Amino acid sequence: MSTARAVTDDGSSGLVSFRRNVWWGLAGTVACVLGFAVGDWVLDPDVHAGLRALTGLSTAATIVACSVLLGRRMRDQGPTTLWLVTACGAGLVAAAVPLSVGNFGLWSIAPAATIAVLVMFLPTRRAWLVLGAALVVLPTIGLVTALATGEPDVGHAAWMPALMVVAFGPAMLGMLHGWQVAARLDDARRVAGQLAVADERLRFAADLHDIQGHHLQVIALKSELAARLAEADPARAAEQMREVQQLAGDALRETRALVQGYRRTTLDAEIANASKVLAAAGVAVEADVDAGLAASLPDAPRSLLGLVVREATTNVLRHSRATRATIVLLPDDAGARLMISNDGAQAARGGAGSTGAGDGPGGTGDGTGLVSLAERLDAIGGRLAWTNDDDRFAVTATVPG
Repeated sequence: MSTARAVTDDGSSGLVSFRRNVWWGLAGTVACVLGFAVGDWVLDPDVHAGLRALTGLSTAATIVACSVLLGRRMRDQGPTTLWLVTACGAGLVAAAVPLSVGNFGLWSIAPAATIAVLVMFLPTRRAWLVLGAALVVLPTIGLVTALATGEPDVGHAAWMPALMVVAFGPAMLGMLHGWQVAARLDDARRVAGQLAVADERLRFAADLHDIQGHHLQVIALKSELAARLAEADPARAAEQMREVQQLAGDALRETRALVQGYRRTTLDAEIANASKVLAAAGVAVEADVDAGLAASLPDAPRSLLGLVVREATTNVLRHSRATRATIVLLPDDAGARLMISNDGAQAARGGAGSTGAGDGPGGTGDGTGLVSLAERLDAIGGRLAWTNDDDRFAVTATVPG
């Protein structure tokens, strides 16, 4: 659990650092471009001191307001009225003062930067539409002003504003898009981690059901038999209780192994154990098992077939009154076919209404065993089915070789 938390914390820390870096990149771009562009003009002694002071203050206010707005955008917060008004007002002043004295190379930088920051709060399509409108409006203002004041370099008055819009807008929207992609990927990573944990819990629950359900059913059966034999045959009762003790020890060891992640189901051992347990319960077992086939199967199919044997055996003990059972493992077109059948379904139907399935359609079990195994077999290309024909109940599993 601590490992999962550490991974989550590292991922969140990395995302916070990336967000901070993106903000520094965006705010730094605005500050550097406006600072370098306006700095020379503000320090020019040929320009009136009052105009220089007004331009410098409005440019500084534009940088601060844009930086605050960028920070709110990076945190997915909306713009506040105060900072919107500050950014727009400072940007207009920083543009109007140079434009009024005929500086057509400087005036459009502050409004272009401000517009690029503000459109980041709009949906993508509307943001590009606003940038397109700015690409028309700002050059038009420069062109009209140049013509009205008799500026000889009319082209410079038109293309400089267009260049500023193109330089600021796409670059800042592109950096924002990169941040949004990173945030979505982080969300997807977090969801994937949560799904992996949930899947592992389901797997653990299924394995724990397989272990404890089987052992506890046999322990209950043998304990009941020992109780009946306690007075009539104390020696046999003691033997049954020794077997109960051994089964309890086996369940404890397998549970510990499962928790430690070392447990592996062995098909041969499960078939041998099923034959022994069913025989102890008075069920005659007939096994036809291809030992070479069992050994040649890959780990995953072999393990799942072992779980099918265990679950089917548990269901026979829990839900049927079988006297005979068969276990068959033979080659199949797909790989291997395992069939476990018993003759106790009809007898059980007269009792609690079970079909001997325990889990699945028509059964009275908890609905987790065979259904869960069917899903796990399906995931590796196998199949699990169960049928009830008169007094015979059969579980059939196929796996790829």
